Amino acid sequence: MSLYEEWKEIAEKQMSQEEYNEFWGTYLEKEKKNYIYILEKHDSVISGKLEEISEKFGMTSHEILGFIDGINTSLVQTIELNDLTIESEIKLEVDFSKLFFNMLEAKADWLYNLPEWEEILTEDKRNEIKKEFNRSKIAISSKVGRNDLCPCGSGAKYKKCCGK
Repeated sequence: MSLYEEWKEIAEKQMSQEEYNEFWGTYLEKEKKNYIYILEKHDSVISGKLEEISEKFGMTSHEILGFIDGINTSLVQTIELNDLTIESEIKLEVDFSKLFFNMLEAKADWLYNLPEWEEILTEDKRNEIKKEFNRSKIAISSKVGRNDLCPCGSGAKYKKCCGK
Protein backbone atom coordinates (compact mmCIF):
# COMPACT_ATOMS: atom_id res chain seq x y z
CA MET A 1 0.00 0.00 0.00
CA SER A 2 1.41 3.41 -0.97
CA LEU A 3 1.87 6.23 1.54
CA TYR A 4 -0.88 8.14 -0.23
CA GLU A 5 -3.33 5.24 0.08
CA GLU A 6 -2.40 5.00 3.77
CA TRP A 7 -3.15 8.74 4.14
CA LYS A 8 -6.56 8.32 2.48
CA GLU A 9 -7.31 5.39 4.79
CA ILE A 10 -6.38 7.48 7.86
CA ALA A 11 -8.41 10.47 6.65
CA GLU A 12 -11.49 8.41 5.79
CA LYS A 13 -11.58 6.03 8.74
CA GLN A 14 -14.65 5.98 10.94
CA MET A 15 -14.30 8.25 13.97
CA SER A 16 -16.56 9.65 16.61
CA GLN A 17 -17.52 13.30 16.09
CA GLU A 18 -15.09 14.30 18.85
CA GLU A 19 -12.21 12.35 17.26
CA TYR A 20 -13.10 13.76 13.84
CA ASN A 21 -13.11 17.35 15.12
CA GLU A 22 -9.79 16.84 16.91
CA PHE A 23 -8.11 15.13 13.93
CA TRP A 24 -9.20 17.69 11.33
CA GLY A 25 -8.81 20.65 13.67
CA THR A 26 -5.17 19.69 14.29
CA TYR A 27 -4.54 18.95 10.62
CA LEU A 28 -6.14 22.20 9.36
CA GLU A 29 -4.10 24.27 11.82
CA LYS A 30 -0.90 22.67 10.48
CA GLU A 31 -2.12 23.21 6.92
CA LYS A 32 -2.75 26.90 7.61
CA LYS A 33 0.78 27.30 8.98
CA ASN A 34 2.14 25.62 5.83
CA TYR A 35 0.26 28.03 3.59
CA ILE A 36 1.45 31.03 5.60
CA TYR A 37 5.03 29.78 5.22
CA ILE A 38 4.59 29.22 1.46
CA LEU A 39 3.03 32.66 1.00
CA GLU A 40 5.75 34.37 3.03
CA LYS A 41 8.47 32.55 1.04
CA HIS A 42 6.69 33.00 -2.30
CA ASP A 43 9.94 33.79 -4.11
CA SER A 44 11.43 30.38 -3.35
CA VAL A 45 10.52 26.86 -4.41
CA ILE A 46 10.22 24.23 -1.70
CA SER A 47 12.01 21.07 -2.70
CA GLY A 48 13.68 18.06 -1.14
CA LYS A 49 12.86 14.58 0.05
CA LEU A 50 9.32 14.01 1.23
CA GLU A 51 10.60 13.13 4.71
CA GLU A 52 12.63 16.38 4.95
CA ILE A 53 9.68 18.50 3.84
CA SER A 54 7.34 16.80 6.31
CA GLU A 55 9.82 17.53 9.12
CA LYS A 56 10.21 21.15 7.93
CA PHE A 57 6.44 21.62 8.18
CA GLY A 58 6.05 19.67 11.44
CA MET A 59 3.82 17.03 9.86
CA THR A 60 3.97 13.27 9.58
CA SER A 61 4.76 11.82 6.15
CA HIS A 62 1.07 10.93 5.82
CA GLU A 63 -0.09 14.44 6.75
CA ILE A 64 2.31 16.06 4.27
CA LEU A 65 0.81 13.83 1.56
CA GLY A 66 -2.62 15.15 2.52
CA PHE A 67 -1.25 18.67 2.22
CA ILE A 68 0.35 17.94 -1.17
CA ASP A 69 -2.92 16.38 -2.31
CA GLY A 70 -4.67 19.65 -1.46
CA ILE A 71 -2.13 21.89 -3.19
CA ASN A 72 -1.33 19.56 -6.11
CA THR A 73 -3.62 21.21 -8.69
CA SER A 74 -2.07 24.58 -7.78
CA LEU A 75 1.46 23.45 -8.59
CA VAL A 76 3.24 24.35 -11.83
CA GLN A 77 3.87 20.62 -12.27
CA THR A 78 1.54 18.21 -10.48
CA ILE A 79 2.93 15.30 -8.50
CA GLU A 80 1.88 11.66 -8.93
CA LEU A 81 0.91 10.97 -5.31
CA ASN A 82 0.67 7.18 -5.49
CA ASP A 83 4.34 6.93 -6.47
CA LEU A 84 5.68 8.86 -3.47
CA THR A 85 7.81 7.34 -0.72
CA ILE A 86 9.58 9.08 2.15
CA GLU A 87 12.72 9.12 -0.03
CA SER A 88 11.00 10.72 -3.04
CA GLU A 89 12.39 14.04 -4.24
CA ILE A 90 9.57 16.54 -4.65
CA LYS A 91 9.29 20.12 -5.80
CA LEU A 92 6.47 22.38 -4.66
CA GLU A 93 6.53 25.20 -7.22
CA VAL A 94 3.25 27.02 -6.67
CA ASP A 95 1.20 28.92 -9.25
CA PHE A 96 -0.25 31.49 -6.84
CA SER A 97 -3.14 32.56 -9.11
CA LYS A 98 -4.28 28.93 -9.36
CA LEU A 99 -3.81 28.50 -5.61
CA PHE A 100 -6.01 31.50 -4.84
CA PHE A 101 -8.68 30.24 -7.29
CA ASN A 102 -8.56 26.75 -5.76
CA MET A 103 -8.91 28.17 -2.25
CA LEU A 104 -12.05 29.97 -3.42
CA GLU A 105 -13.27 26.67 -4.89
CA ALA A 106 -12.65 24.91 -1.56
CA LYS A 107 -14.48 27.70 0.30
CA ALA A 108 -11.37 28.01 2.47
CA ASP A 109 -11.89 31.59 3.64
CA TRP A 110 -9.38 31.05 6.46
CA LEU A 111 -6.77 30.63 3.69
CA TYR A 112 -7.75 33.01 0.89
CA ASN A 113 -8.22 35.85 3.41
CA LEU A 114 -4.70 35.52 4.85
CA PRO A 115 -2.92 38.91 4.91
CA GLU A 116 0.15 37.30 3.30
CA TRP A 117 -1.69 37.34 -0.05
CA GLU A 118 -1.20 41.12 -0.24
CA GLU A 119 2.52 40.62 -0.97
CA ILE A 120 1.83 38.20 -3.83
CA LEU A 121 -1.35 39.25 -5.63
CA THR A 122 -2.63 42.80 -5.75
CA GLU A 123 -6.15 43.46 -4.53
CA ASP A 124 -7.20 44.04 -8.15
CA LYS A 125 -5.72 40.69 -9.21
CA ARG A 126 -7.46 38.89 -6.31
CA ASN A 127 -10.76 40.56 -7.27
CA GLU A 128 -10.22 39.54 -10.91
CA ILE A 129 -9.66 35.93 -9.83
CA LYS A 130 -12.80 36.09 -7.65
CA LYS A 131 -14.81 37.36 -10.65
CA GLU A 132 -13.40 34.57 -12.82
CA PHE A 133 -14.31 32.05 -10.09
CA ASN A 134 -17.85 33.43 -9.83
CA ARG A 135 -18.27 33.32 -13.63
CA SER A 136 -17.18 29.67 -13.62
CA LYS A 137 -20.03 28.86 -11.22
CA ILE A 138 -22.81 30.40 -13.32
CA ALA A 139 -25.18 27.76 -14.64
CA ILE A 140 -25.84 28.03 -18.35
CA SER A 141 -29.00 26.46 -19.69
CA SER A 142 -29.03 24.85 -23.10
CA LYS A 143 -32.82 24.85 -23.11
CA VAL A 144 -34.40 26.52 -26.12
CA GLY A 145 -37.21 28.96 -25.31
CA ARG A 146 -40.35 28.93 -27.45
CA ASN A 147 -39.63 32.45 -28.75
CA ASP A 148 -35.93 31.76 -29.45
CA LEU A 149 -34.67 31.09 -32.95
CA CYS A 150 -34.93 27.43 -33.81
CA PRO A 151 -31.62 25.54 -33.37
CA CYS A 152 -32.20 23.79 -36.74
CA GLY A 153 -31.05 26.98 -38.48
CA SER A 154 -34.31 27.73 -40.34
CA GLY A 155 -34.45 31.29 -39.01
CA ALA A 156 -37.98 30.79 -37.67
CA LYS A 157 -38.93 30.87 -34.03
CA TYR A 158 -38.79 27.51 -32.28
CA LYS A 159 -42.57 27.56 -31.59
CA LYS A 160 -43.29 27.91 -35.34
CA CYS A 161 -40.71 25.34 -36.43
CA CYS A 162 -39.41 22.29 -34.58
CA GLY A 163 -41.40 23.15 -31.45
CA LYS A 164 -44.77 22.56 -33.16
